[in-house]
Amino acid sequence: MHSGSRASPRFAVATASDARDKQYKLTKLLVNVNIQNSLGPVNLVMSPENTVGELIRAAIEIYVKEKRRPLLNRSDPLCYELHYSQFSMESLRKEEKLVNLGCRSFFVCPKPST
Repeated sequence: MHSGSRASPRFAVATASDARDKQYKLTKLLVNVNIQNSLGPVNLVMSPENTVGELIRAAIEIYVKEKRRPLLNRSDPLCYELHYSQFSMESLRKEEKLVNLGCRSFFVCPKPST
């Protein structure tokens, strides 16, 4: 018989007060990206520290790799912008971190011709 009241750390259970004291940090985000004229979103798992530019690049790469329809005229991520929705006129800054956006669903469309 084991004497002593100290429990093994691997069997320790966190209490409610332990949970309040700990700061949990996001390690991954599930992000949905709709690409203009596409039938369904591209789902990605990204780090919250990734930027808008990295999200655009990853979404375009997956779209092209999966041979989704309609085919894109250009596969260069620099030719696209990220918006909160298809109804939002303001594009998001490419250097903005995903964790700061407050949203997990986005819309990618080609940059307007100048």
